[in-house]
Amino acid sequence: MQKYMTKLFVVVATLAALSAVAPSAQAQYRRGNRNRAYTKAQVERVIRRVEERSDRFVRLFDESLDRSRLNNSEREDRLNERARDLEAAIDALRSDFDRTDRYRDTQSQVSRVLDAAQGINNVVRRRRLDANTERQWSLVRTELNTLANYYNLRPLR
Repeated sequence: MQKYMTKLFVVVATLAALSAVAPSAQAQYRRGNRNRAYTKAQVERVIRRVEERSDRFVRLFDESLDRSRLNNSEREDRLNERARDLEAAIDALRSDFDRTDRYRDTQSQVSRVLDAAQGINNVVRRRRLDANTERQWSLVRTELNTLANYYNLRPLR
């Protein structure tokens, strides 16, 4: 019994120590990213991939909804409109990004893209779509989260 209590105490103490250190390490990681400098060319490559992958996703998303029970419904129209809003936000980001010398100047546009993407992300997570559509969204989300990291914004979950 004594050995069991000792082991239990060690496990609980270790877990307590780890939980106290984890938030600090996470905060240090976030602070470390703020000081990281990316080149405009690096950010441009990610934006290009976001454009290409989101174009493909929107097409697949529309086709997937056409094959669902939502076909020809107002809900389908609203979901497709959200996808087009995401494309429009990405196009606006690209346009503003091309006109600036510093990528940081487009932080508000990236934030708008992430806001538009969050609604789509919620739909993809809740709704059962075909594998190609879900896989394509995963690629888009990965690139958007890379942009969020570059701009120190909240990633999609």
